[in-house]
Amino acid sequence: RVVDLSPSEVEKLINDDVVMIDVRREDEFKHTGIIKNSHKMTFFDMFGNCDVPTWLSKFEKLVKSKDQLVVLICAHANRTRTIADFLIQNHGYTNIAHLEGGIANWLDEGRETVFN
Repeated sequence: RVVDLSPSEVEKLINDDVVMIDVRREDEFKHTGIIKNSHKMTFFDMFGNCDVPTWLSKFEKLVKSKDQLVVLICAHANRTRTIADFLIQNHGYTNIAHLEGGIANWLDEGRETVFN
Protein backbone atom coordinates (compact mmCIF):
# COMPACT_ATOMS: atom_id res chain seq x y z
CA ARG A 1 0.00 0.00 0.00
CA VAL A 2 1.23 3.49 -0.87
CA VAL A 3 2.65 5.47 2.06
CA ASP A 4 1.52 9.08 2.59
CA LEU A 5 4.42 11.39 3.48
CA SER A 6 3.85 14.92 4.76
CA PRO A 7 5.79 17.80 3.22
CA SER A 8 8.05 17.93 6.31
CA GLU A 9 8.81 14.19 5.97
CA VAL A 10 9.63 14.60 2.26
CA GLU A 11 11.78 17.65 2.98
CA LYS A 12 13.94 15.54 5.34
CA LEU A 13 14.61 13.11 2.44
CA ILE A 14 15.77 15.72 -0.11
CA ASN A 15 19.48 15.29 0.57
CA ASP A 16 19.30 11.55 1.27
CA ASP A 17 19.80 8.97 -1.43
CA VAL A 18 16.04 8.67 -2.02
CA VAL A 19 14.61 8.64 -5.54
CA MET A 20 11.96 11.34 -5.85
CA ILE A 21 9.99 11.43 -9.08
CA ASP A 22 7.72 14.29 -10.11
CA VAL A 23 5.15 12.85 -12.52
CA ARG A 24 3.53 16.13 -13.57
CA ARG A 25 3.66 17.71 -17.03
CA GLU A 26 6.22 20.22 -18.34
CA ASP A 27 3.70 23.09 -18.14
CA GLU A 28 3.19 22.28 -14.45
CA PHE A 29 6.96 22.18 -13.79
CA LYS A 30 7.32 25.63 -15.39
CA HIS A 31 4.49 27.02 -13.27
CA THR A 32 5.55 25.77 -9.81
CA GLY A 33 9.10 24.48 -10.10
CA ILE A 34 10.03 21.11 -8.63
CA ILE A 35 11.35 19.85 -5.31
CA LYS A 36 15.15 19.90 -5.21
CA ASN A 37 16.76 16.61 -6.34
CA SER A 38 13.52 15.24 -7.83
CA HIS A 39 13.43 13.73 -11.32
CA LYS A 40 10.99 15.08 -13.90
CA MET A 41 9.20 12.07 -15.41
CA THR A 42 5.78 12.96 -16.79
CA PHE A 43 3.38 10.02 -16.54
CA PHE A 44 0.08 11.27 -18.01
CA ASP A 45 -0.06 13.81 -20.83
CA MET A 46 -2.75 16.51 -20.87
CA PHE A 47 -5.18 13.97 -22.37
CA GLY A 48 -4.52 11.35 -19.70
CA ASN A 49 -2.43 9.13 -21.99
CA CYS A 50 0.80 7.46 -20.96
CA ASP A 51 3.60 5.59 -22.69
CA VAL A 52 3.94 3.02 -19.90
CA PRO A 53 6.86 0.97 -21.34
CA THR A 54 9.01 4.09 -21.88
CA TRP A 55 8.13 5.50 -18.44
CA LEU A 56 8.87 2.17 -16.73
CA SER A 57 12.20 1.91 -18.55
CA LYS A 58 13.25 5.31 -17.14
CA PHE A 59 11.87 4.36 -13.71
CA GLU A 60 13.88 1.11 -13.65
CA LYS A 61 17.11 3.04 -14.42
CA LEU A 62 16.57 5.11 -11.26
CA VAL A 63 15.08 2.45 -8.98
CA LYS A 64 17.48 -0.43 -8.58
CA SER A 65 15.37 -2.78 -6.42
CA LYS A 66 11.72 -3.54 -5.70
CA ASP A 67 12.11 -2.52 -2.03
CA GLN A 68 13.97 0.77 -2.59
CA LEU A 69 12.12 3.82 -1.24
CA VAL A 70 10.61 5.94 -4.01
CA VAL A 71 8.68 9.17 -3.42
CA LEU A 72 6.22 10.18 -6.14
CA ILE A 73 5.11 13.81 -6.51
CA CYS A 74 2.24 15.36 -8.47
CA ALA A 75 -0.06 18.37 -8.10
CA HIS A 76 -2.58 17.13 -5.51
CA ALA A 77 -1.60 13.46 -4.86
CA ASN A 78 -4.26 12.00 -7.18
CA ARG A 79 -2.01 10.85 -10.02
CA THR A 80 0.64 9.60 -7.60
CA ARG A 81 -1.85 7.38 -5.78
CA THR A 82 -2.88 5.80 -9.10
CA ILE A 83 0.73 5.35 -10.24
CA ALA A 84 1.82 3.97 -6.85
CA ASP A 85 -1.01 1.41 -6.87
CA PHE A 86 0.04 0.40 -10.40
CA LEU A 87 3.70 -0.03 -9.38
CA ILE A 88 2.78 -2.00 -6.27
CA GLN A 89 0.06 -4.24 -7.74
CA ASN A 90 1.40 -4.79 -11.26
CA HIS A 91 5.16 -4.61 -10.80
CA GLY A 92 5.82 -5.79 -7.25
CA TYR A 93 7.35 -2.63 -5.77
CA THR A 94 7.04 -2.61 -1.98
CA ASN A 95 8.27 0.81 -0.82
CA ILE A 96 6.37 3.44 -2.80
CA ALA A 97 5.42 6.67 -1.05
CA HIS A 98 3.96 9.94 -2.24
CA LEU A 99 3.80 13.55 -1.16
CA GLU A 100 0.51 13.95 0.69
CA GLY A 101 -1.49 16.77 -0.92
CA GLY A 102 1.04 17.05 -3.74
CA ILE A 103 3.08 20.09 -4.72
CA ALA A 104 0.05 22.28 -3.87
CA ASN A 105 0.35 21.26 -0.20
CA TRP A 106 4.15 21.71 -0.36
CA LEU A 107 3.76 25.28 -1.65
CA ASP A 108 0.92 26.06 0.78
CA GLU A 109 3.39 25.32 3.58
CA GLY A 110 5.85 27.80 2.02
CA ARG A 111 8.42 25.18 1.08
CA GLU A 112 11.03 25.76 -1.60
CA THR A 113 11.05 24.60 -5.22
CA VAL A 114 13.70 24.94 -7.92
CA PHE A 115 13.25 25.75 -11.59
CA ASN A 116 15.43 23.76 -13.98
